[in-house]
Amino acid sequence: METGSKPRERYRAQVRDEVKRHAWTQIAAAGVTTLSLNAIAKEMGLSGPALYRYFAGRDELITELIRDAYRSLADTVRAAFEAGTTVVALAGVIREWALADPQRYLLIYGTPVPGYHAPDEITAISNEIMAVLLEVCASPSGKPDTPFEVLLGMDRGWASTMPASSPTVHRALSFWTRVQGVLSLELAGHFAPMGFDAGLLLAEEVAQI
Repeated sequence: METGSKPRERYRAQVRDEVKRHAWTQIAAAGVTTLSLNAIAKEMGLSGPALYRYFAGRDELITELIRDAYRSLADTVRAAFEAGTTVVALAGVIREWALADPQRYLLIYGTPVPGYHAPDEITAISNEIMAVLLEVCASPSGKPDTPFEVLLGMDRGWASTMPASSPTVHRALSFWTRVQGVLSLELAGHFAPMGFDAGLLLAEEVAQI
């Protein structure tokens, strides 16, 4: 019984991986809102009901894609941190990850998918990324807190499991907003007519934190 189940498990994993590859192709061509399990089934030579044995619906497929994307980024930033990266170098690592697969980046940091709500497990993986940022952006104490940092100290339920000083959280948020701002504009093509290196812009933006 056990011997026979392993080939079935491998086949199921292979089919799910193929479904995800087709899903990424669809997303790259027309965006995530057009994602269709029936269309993927047709491309794979399967019936719609047959494919639903592997994914219960569109939202389960989207969750799997988002999970893969967050897991990849979380592992990437953690590996960079453990290798001793600087704040500026980490921004470059995140940029390289985004440029390697823009659709993957846009799925998790672009426009939210209408009607889709990610499960808590996705938030847990994204928190791993923030945990690394808090470690990289650790701020020395001594300076008086800014008004925003005082506010962070009063209400930080979203980061209650990641203890850090308010100045450190402020730096991590500043890092994240600058990285996301530059990457979003770069991936949308807004810097192309300007003819400069967006990587240098990102490095200088992050260095100012």
